[in-house]
Amino acid sequence: MALEWVVLGYAAAAEAIMVVLLTMPGLDGLRKGLVAVTRNLLKPFLSIVPFCLFLLMDIYWKYETMPSCDGDSCTPSEHLRHQKSMMKSQRNALLIAAALVFYWILYSVTNLVVRIEHLNQRIERLKNKD
Repeated sequence: MALEWVVLGYAAAAEAIMVVLLTMPGLDGLRKGLVAVTRNLLKPFLSIVPFCLFLLMDIYWKYETMPSCDGDSCTPSEHLRHQKSMMKSQRNALLIAAALVFYWILYSVTNLVVRIEHLNQRIERLKNKD
């Protein structure tokens, strides 16, 4: 089960790195290549959305089927295990949210960079026309 979270963590990290590289000033020479690579990776990274929904349903199922540990009904070790499980679920939910937000930001930034490139080319054509 941990492999799924590792894959999601790596995907979120790759998305974050691509967003940083696309928005970093001074990389105009590399930007065209970065945009091409990012646009080609957006479709495969779209598989993160259903994957995150699956993992979110897994967290919900674990939460619903988890035995409750209220008052004196459990031992201290069971109570500690219950708290650790809750913290892991919260951490994993944050990872899911981060992966989805980074995908959305990467998609938006890529579209903005492509639109800016098209507008710059249009300006150049209009300047050359005059």
